[in-house]
Amino acid sequence: MSGMNARTGHAMNRLAHIRQSLVDILTTPIGSRLMRRTYGSEVPELIDQPLNGATVLRIYAATAYAVMLWEPRISLTGIALERGTDGKATLILDGMADGDPVSLVVPV
Repeated sequence: MSGMNARTGHAMNRLAHIRQSLVDILTTPIGSRLMRRTYGSEVPELIDQPLNGATVLRIYAATAYAVMLWEPRISLTGIALERGTDGKATLILDGMADGDPVSLVVPV
């Protein structure tokens, strides 16, 4: 086991803990944490912009930067944004964790 579930307190495996961390990083607006003003990402402010090509590219860049800065257990190799018909967006993050290829789905 690698970490603790933030909601239940139960133990989580390493990959599940990385995914939980990524959700927290990517959905936390920069400046919203009192003792960690630089923690988070620009994704929350970008996701509400018109999702044209330029905005999607900025979301990819903000995602890559935040993951590189705050989650050293994964090295990204690809990012994709999926938009649902219900207006919800999801990031599909491909990368390497512990030498193994991983693909994680992160709702934003």
